[in-house]
Amino acid sequence: MTRKPVILFLAVAVSALAGLPLAAQAPEKPLTIDAIFAHGPIIGSPPDQLTWSPDGKHLTYLDGGELMDVDPATGKTHVLVSAAKMENLNGGSNSERDRDHRQRHNLASYVWAPDSTHILFDSNGRLWLYDLRNATGVELGFSGLLSGDDPKFSPDGSFISLIKDHGLAVIPLREPGTPTIFLAPAPNPSPADGPVSLNGEVDWVYEEELDVRSNYFWSPDSKKIAYLQMNETQVPRYPLTDWIPSHATVDWQRFPQPGDPNPEVHLGVVPARGGKTVWMKFPFHDGDDYVPRFGWVDSKTVWIETLTRDHKHRALFFADTDYGEAQPMLEISDDKFLDEDYDVTVGDGAIVLTSWSDGHNHLYLYSYDKQKPLASGAKLDRQLTSGDFEVGEVYSADTTRKIVDYASNEGNPLEQQLWQVNFSGDRRQLSAEAGFHLATFSPNGGAFTDKFSTRMTPPVMRVCQVPEKSTAPGSCRVFWETHALDSYHLHLPEQLEVKAHDGTTLYATLLLPEGSTDSASAPLIVNPYGGPHDQIVMNQWTGALLFDELLAQHGFAVLHADNRGMGSRGRAFAQAAYRNFGPVQLEDQLTVVDAALQKFPQLDPKRLGWWGWSWGGTFTLYAMTHSARFRAGVAVAPVTDWRDYDSIYTERYLGLPTEHPDGYRDFSVANSAADLKGRLLLVHGTGDDNVHIENTVQFVQKLIDAGIPYDLEIFPRKTHSLAGPEAQTHLFSRILAQFDTYLKPGAPAASGN
Repeated sequence: MTRKPVILFLAVAVSALAGLPLAAQAPEKPLTIDAIFAHGPIIGSPPDQLTWSPDGKHLTYLDGGELMDVDPATGKTHVLVSAAKMENLNGGSNSERDRDHRQRHNLASYVWAPDSTHILFDSNGRLWLYDLRNATGVELGFSGLLSGDDPKFSPDGSFISLIKDHGLAVIPLREPGTPTIFLAPAPNPSPADGPVSLNGEVDWVYEEELDVRSNYFWSPDSKKIAYLQMNETQVPRYPLTDWIPSHATVDWQRFPQPGDPNPEVHLGVVPARGGKTVWMKFPFHDGDDYVPRFGWVDSKTVWIETLTRDHKHRALFFADTDYGEAQPMLEISDDKFLDEDYDVTVGDGAIVLTSWSDGHNHLYLYSYDKQKPLASGAKLDRQLTSGDFEVGEVYSADTTRKIVDYASNEGNPLEQQLWQVNFSGDRRQLSAEAGFHLATFSPNGGAFTDKFSTRMTPPVMRVCQVPEKSTAPGSCRVFWETHALDSYHLHLPEQLEVKAHDGTTLYATLLLPEGSTDSASAPLIVNPYGGPHDQIVMNQWTGALLFDELLAQHGFAVLHADNRGMGSRGRAFAQAAYRNFGPVQLEDQLTVVDAALQKFPQLDPKRLGWWGWSWGGTFTLYAMTHSARFRAGVAVAPVTDWRDYDSIYTERYLGLPTEHPDGYRDFSVANSAADLKGRLLLVHGTGDDNVHIENTVQFVQKLIDAGIPYDLEIFPRKTHSLAGPEAQTHLFSRILAQFDTYLKPGAPAASGN
């Protein structure tokens, strides 16, 4: 689960599916498991780590071992750093867990310097400063650093900061021979125990569930660094065991489960050249509450965002960095839980953030005294967006230009467009075509990338100019596309709209096997996600379509539906998951299944299957233990007992185990394993640091106790995404075989008990 349990199936294929519309079809070519998975991504690799240079003149990305450069004006590309040069900067291989960590959290492997003439490459922890003017690279600092050491340039470019041995260090760039400065070193614990104190480094649970990507930031004048200190001494450990060596090894992971102590956190400010840390003083329950975000107001003031452990209160404070005294600025509260978007922009007397206080996630503008930031609390100036739609990602909030660039599903809850709003509330749409748009904006706001797709159109990458006039369209140039899918005849799924029992509209798609017109001839496979925050049914290309198409070629119909409790539909829709991790979700999915069976008589109601990943894997087990309608199922990396998952995620919805013991009991599928109906395949990676394999082991034990047969696939060392061509080929071959065996005509009875 990433922030929330996310379906990570087709991890390799999804990351690389991009290209042209499928209107002009070449001769039809059947899909196979090998074609999709065995040889890497089926259509190659799209741009990775798309980044603008600080001066806005370069748009760079990694492609095939080279750093490519896009001309923002023309869309033309050229090689900026060759594969040969990049090879010289190679830091060697990293671990399966580290590769998965970097891929899931999109951690950058290169950073532009403020002068736009140097690039810092983080090659699996080895840092190289590359000079574009003479095409040479110099290794900096230390060798053997762990990947994810979060290197940064100071705003004036005179220092590079990084995390070393779980502490904060600074390398002076303009003073040859000056040794590295260790600003906030962490204690050096024994390897068996793992680190207990992190200075500026992000722990697992903050990164996974609060989307924290960095825990330290430079002051605007490059003289100080604000950092979060995390003490994990009281956080329980989980053993991640590698059984491949003759002598098994254990990697201890600090992992707070529901009700456990969370990391103790403190916010400090330290001089860049070394000195005493000044600790900020703000209301906080240590070991319980969270600091999701923080940053600089100006060179003498920091802002701090706090979140209470129950996820009902979010507050913003300003603090003086000389003495640490804090001033409360604003607070947002909710009776159930707050939305997961904690991003805040502060500067030039303005605060921009999102909140679903009016029932939908919208942009809000607050103001404070720019000359005296600590004089008083912030004032709400205006709500910048409003209406029956959701603001998605905020790409840029420029407090100097007084403009916010953001994504929104305004006009269609299944699509996403790019928008811009100024601080007066005047809005304009920057993208045009119906479908799904994702963006990155240049530092000066004059250009942006548009990653556009539809359900049947793989992504096309474009660079666009922001129009000067609000009514004029911006010009766009394609810089990446593919024709690799032209030879495959993919079918458009049926779009369904079904009313839930409370009248809420539920969206779904149904892909029917070609030629399935006979009465009750086609088995139906239900493949939901079901969990909080996510949205699956969209007019957006996803790699799921390829495996759905393969299932359809084998005679199966495939149904995806978004139930209440999921995301992008407003507060009430999302908060259906409050203290409810099963009943309302299953009710909605069965409502959609029944509507599909009624509308399409070729679907066989007696041959139903279900499969899912992460929360979707948990949902598979919930459905098969709370309904007798499903003959076969596959649960990949499921949570089987909510006491086994992490504190931040689980408590947001279920509260503390002491507060809601009935929910923890009733919604944990391990407690209903004896009621399993249908033939089950369980799948898990032994190296999964997100949903630990103990979940599957505990469920298996309950099946053995109840005398229920089951199938089990274990992937040694693999993490939550089960990435890699060999693993993906094996996994999806096994999923197909499960449904071929138990859902086809004449299949053996699969009651499961």
